[in-house]
Amino acid sequence: MPRLTIDSRKENDFPKIILHFPPKVFPGPLKERFLTTHTHRVKVNNRLILKGSLLQKHIENFKTHLVAEKNASQNTVAGYLNDLRQFSLFLKKTGHACDPKGIIDVTRIDRLAVRSYLVHLHNRELTGTTMNRKLSALSSFFKFLCREGHLQNNIVKSIPAPKKENHLPSFLSVDDIFRLLELPEANTLTGSRDRAMLEMFYSTGMRISELVTLHMDFLNIKNKKVRVRGKGKKERWLPLGQKAIAALNIYLSNRETLIQKMKPDPLPQAVFLNTRGNGLTSRGVRKIVGKYLDQLVSGGHSPHSIRHSFATHLLEGGADLRTIQEMLGHASLSTTQKYTHLTVDRLIETYDKAHPRAQSSKSLPSK
Repeated sequence: MPRLTIDSRKENDFPKIILHFPPKVFPGPLKERFLTTHTHRVKVNNRLILKGSLLQKHIENFKTHLVAEKNASQNTVAGYLNDLRQFSLFLKKTGHACDPKGIIDVTRIDRLAVRSYLVHLHNRELTGTTMNRKLSALSSFFKFLCREGHLQNNIVKSIPAPKKENHLPSFLSVDDIFRLLELPEANTLTGSRDRAMLEMFYSTGMRISELVTLHMDFLNIKNKKVRVRGKGKKERWLPLGQKAIAALNIYLSNRETLIQKMKPDPLPQAVFLNTRGNGLTSRGVRKIVGKYLDQLVSGGHSPHSIRHSFATHLLEGGADLRTIQEMLGHASLSTTQKYTHLTVDRLIETYDKAHPRAQSSKSLPSK
């Protein structure tokens, strides 16, 4: 039987695994399987083979970790994997952390490789927020590799994060929101659906991802509330306003007619359906809401602006930050505090226009 021994001495910071096998006991397929699942310098039959780990193998394991252990949402997993894929392509293109055969070895990724990647992102004119997100994905990945014993240190933690821009969220005035909600034609299937969606967004402040994962059994119209599943699959209850309930009742009647006509199999669980009887996707919702926003205002706004408007109008109406935090599903109060800047800016603008001592000498009435 093969005998495996671990040499505790280190060479160039790589753990060294020495395998002693009798001839022909370690067949080719088994050797390949071993070499592709271990990030070590390997010695087989006294012959040293330098084999870097397959980065894709670690990424697949990391994906399993995110889903099974972190309970991450589908969007979060997709975002992390996309960031890691882009980092892998950069390493391949530049040759950072690659062995002579061009195989990426995670044990060769150093601070220089990560900092070079940040420079690459900066040259692409990505925002500081986007760069921070990508750096956070790398840090989580390296933390996982350390936990699994593939790396000793998380080098990403020692790299300063790029400076974030302090952009204030865009929002609509109360009058603009009311005009937006009246745009869809409520006497048609798609119109009643679109109005119900817009009313739901403004009544609850939910995210697009939360709306597309909204199931029929999440609705509790009798008690005027709805259950949503947010980031990290955390659930919370949100109140429904009278206008939203009225729009929902009209749409749900049309929804039932659509299902009887299209006879989808299996029956859809999603609240909001397309004309074929299937649940709407995030892209579909963005396209629908964006269409109405384009009719109302010119540029600078996105479907997320309705969520920002919901929070801003609540704050201006006297709601406290803790309540708004709970309704928005923010894990940290600091995330919710950005809306205070919007209301303070508006107060200052009002003060500058109305207070006699705030006006310039040119605008003051002459004696």
